[in-house]
This record gives sequence, C-alpha cells and structure tokens, in this order.
Amino acid sequence: MADLITVEDPADPRLRDYTGLTDVELRRKREPAEGLFIAEGEKVIRRAKEAGYEMRSMLLSAKWIDVMRDVIDELPAPVYAVSPELAEQVTGYHVHRGALASMQRKPLPTADELLAGDARRVVVMESVNDHTNIGAIFRSAAALGMDAVLLSPDCADPLYRRSVKVSMGAVFSVPYARLDRWPRGLESVREAGFSLLALTPDEKAKPLDEVAPHTMDRVALMLGAEGDGLSTQALVAADEWVRIPMSHGVDSLNVGAAAAVAFYAVATGRPQV
Repeated sequence: MADLITVEDPADPRLRDYTGLTDVELRRKREPAEGLFIAEGEKVIRRAKEAGYEMRSMLLSAKWIDVMRDVIDELPAPVYAVSPELAEQVTGYHVHRGALASMQRKPLPTADELLAGDARRVVVMESVNDHTNIGAIFRSAAALGMDAVLLSPDCADPLYRRSVKVSMGAVFSVPYARLDRWPRGLESVREAGFSLLALTPDEKAKPLDEVAPHTMDRVALMLGAEGDGLSTQALVAADEWVRIPMSHGVDSLNVGAAAAVAFYAVATGRPQV
C-alpha cells in the first residue's frame, strides 16, 4: 500500500517531479534525462499503469483520493495529498483533473526491432514538434489500427504531458522508436519490406484511393510537420507520393486530421459494398 502524505509546503523537495510543468523547454530536457514523464487525469494514469509503467509518485487533491483509492492500495509509490492552491503553485497551472502521477519511462525499442516484428502498418513522422499534433496522431494511430510509429530525431516527445493528455493514453499502446539517422534511416524501413508513402498535398501526388494502400503487404505512411510538410529529402526518399482528394477549394488538412483520414485508408480501406 502506498504512503499517503499530506504536503503543505510548495518547496517540499518530494514534489520535485511536478515543479514547473508549464516550462516546456525545461521539461523537454529534464524528463527524458531523468527517465520520467507526467500522466495527468484518472484515465491516463490508469492506462499508464495498465501499460506496465512504474509509478514514482502521485500528486492528488483531496477529492481525488477516494477516486484513486484502488490504485493507491495496489502501488508502493508515495501519494502526496495537496490543496488545489498548492498544486497550482508547484505545477504552474490549475490542475483541472486534480490527479497527476510521475511515471518511470521504459527503454525505447530500436527502429530495427520494431520493423522486425509483426508490424504491417507503420507511421513515420518527420519534424512533428507540436505536442498536440503528436498526441492526436498517436490517438488516431491506435484507434485506426496502425501498428507502430517511427519518429525523426527532431520530433516532439510522445511522453510529454500535453502529448499524453491529448492522446488519452494512446501513446502507451502504440509502440514507437526513433530513427537516429534522417533521412538515411528510411532506407532501413524499405529494406524491411515496407513501401514508403509520402503524404503531401502536391498536385503530382496520386489520390489515396488510386494507390490503394490497404491492399499492400507492408506500408510506411510518412507525415510532415504542420505547415511545412515533408522535407524535399524525405519526399525524394519515398516510393510514392499520395494525397487526400480535397473539395471546395481547401488545399490541405491539419496534420492530425489528415493523419486520421490516411490511417483509415492504409489500415482499413473503404468498406466493401
């Protein structure tokens, strides 16, 4: 059973994992270096636990203690009970969901390990550094049957608090790895038997329906950052350029929305009539 500890001093060193959560640059450097990430909200905390992540501690306001009682009773990690005001002082924002947990990261698999497994539908992200977009893409990947995610070295951290929150914990269910060399690492994806499809609004790209990716044996769908899209080097490395047909003068979708449409085409295809 976890120790339930009431804390009244925002400078208490036991709360260090939760300090300055709104300082994006600090947290982006500190969390991977210290091997931790923050799960926010009851559902996300439970999903992290179910996915096998070890809990370092929890920070709860009083009304959430009973809600999380079963988790508290199962785990040896300390639980710090604080007032909403103190939680805001420590974290830097009003913790609407009243429950935070500091979790221990797991070692990431290598890209080669992911590609050597059973994956048939892979997402490849280049320079997607907006945490909201990362979370949305992981959520769609989980919901629509993508098997794994590969990230370029400069992609945002899927375990950053905002990414985890937006994904509703889907970052815990879709395995991911980083490609250490970019774009040279794409060659290892091709060598593993995957067709590299670059999603782009370019008029030279073929419509997804025409390419019919759901009929291919192994597909790696490449997505670029909001605005800039895939780099020239990534486009050159692709086997095929694909696009989502647009209407009413709209030239493109937000990368999160485009990813969901493309994932459906890649993993499922249109229902048979």
